[in-house]
Amino acid sequence: MESKKLPNSAFIYVLSVLSCIICCLGGFGIVPAVISYYLASKSEGIYKMNPEAYDNYATVKKGKIIAIIGVVLNVIIIGIAIWTLSTIGWDAWSEEFVRKWNEGLERGM
Repeated sequence: MESKKLPNSAFIYVLSVLSCIICCLGGFGIVPAVISYYLASKSEGIYKMNPEAYDNYATVKKGKIIAIIGVVLNVIIIGIAIWTLSTIGWDAWSEEFVRKWNEGLERGM
């Protein structure tokens, strides 16, 4: 019997890696991580119904593990952002941001 590829295996892997890369952008990487995890779970279900028919289960499994790591990283980033804003407040944070921005502009000139 000829083995086939599981659906979305490359897409799962790419989304998982992307979620880890963009985790530092305010936790927005959680979206591709959750999508990747969902697709990997669906592909695992397909694989478990007929394991002999598919040959790229390892890619899906790696993608799922990386998606879990991406979710954890993004939750940590979101938690740090919430903790920072709750302890120092939005006004103090924005004033510090503007001060650092102006310092950078002055150094650049």
